[in-house]
Amino acid sequence: MKPLVVLSLEQALSLPYATSRMVQRGWRVIRIESPAGDPNRKIGAPIGGPDRCAYFVGPNVGKQSVCLDLHTEAGRADLHAIVQGLQVDVFCCNTLPGRYARLGIDPETLRTVRPGLIWAGISAYGPGQPDTPGYDPALQAELGWMDLTGPADGSPTLCGLPVVDLKAGDELFTQVALALAERGATGQGATLHVSMARAAASWLVTTLPLLDTGAPAGELTRAGSEHRQFVPSNAYPTIDGFAYLAIGSDRQWAALVAQPAFVELDRPEWTHNGGRKAGRVALHAAVADCTRRRTTAENLAIFQGAGLVCAAIRTVAQAAALPWLAPLLRTTQTPTGDVIRLPPLACGDDARRQVAFAPKLGEHTAAVIAEARARLP
Repeated sequence: MKPLVVLSLEQALSLPYATSRMVQRGWRVIRIESPAGDPNRKIGAPIGGPDRCAYFVGPNVGKQSVCLDLHTEAGRADLHAIVQGLQVDVFCCNTLPGRYARLGIDPETLRTVRPGLIWAGISAYGPGQPDTPGYDPALQAELGWMDLTGPADGSPTLCGLPVVDLKAGDELFTQVALALAERGATGQGATLHVSMARAAASWLVTTLPLLDTGAPAGELTRAGSEHRQFVPSNAYPTIDGFAYLAIGSDRQWAALVAQPAFVELDRPEWTHNGGRKAGRVALHAAVADCTRRRTTAENLAIFQGAGLVCAAIRTVAQAAALPWLAPLLRTTQTPTGDVIRLPPLACGDDARRQVAFAPKLGEHTAAVIAEARARLP
């Protein structure tokens, strides 16, 4: 696919993450910001000047920044000139749907300038609730995610990553890719609305059906680090930390209790997963009694020798240093020459391991507008 031109009125995380995936594909992504700038520019330690702080950099490397005031006629004229002059393929936004028309960014208006445009918007609830804002944490709360996360005897807890934002971003990227394929066949553009709430609800695939299948209440709420269905799957204490063990079948359980270090767990009532679920409290305690006699490395060596799925519980820094992961990390370089590590591509490989640093607010405004106007018919 030829490199595409993406124009994105973006802020926060969900959409910048989506368009960062487009940057990874080699597409030209021009982000539009208001004169006030994206609030995320000021979050974290400044690493590229006062408007490029740590939280902003990762999702915005490799992009251009244009500053436009779309509340003015001049700002909207510049926007439309860019869409037409640069033959924009995809327009994205993540402002409230109730603002689309008055900002001149609604799909009908932009298609008068650029027929065949793929228009994609992320919002909290979609056009059906055009003036209702939403953020990742509140949506995790509303959609049941927090009630599913955290210790069984503790408070509801946010996921460790902003997964609603990231899910919505991945959904927009996927839908844009599908629309591009369809446009290649039909020549027609598309209008795509991604609701963060609906995207989050779509991930309730292992829990929502349990409401109607007679599942006990304990399988529909917090379970700490254990799996609700496959027992034992949990984090277990060791001499020097924790090890995660995931038993996914009766065969794997048999392989565990065949090990001399765990043979005391070989009880008839635990031979099948149903019995292990019924006795999960006692079983978890018994497994923990075995693992805490050895170091994490010693436990993992036993598990791996039995062909079981297991892992040390690592920090992000330790994960980044894993021998298989470290070579896949991408990098960017700050204006002062410091190297910042970035996550790898989710799939495939990319020779462009070093990416241009995130842009200053409005860094490319004059150049992009001049380029676009020079190409107008």
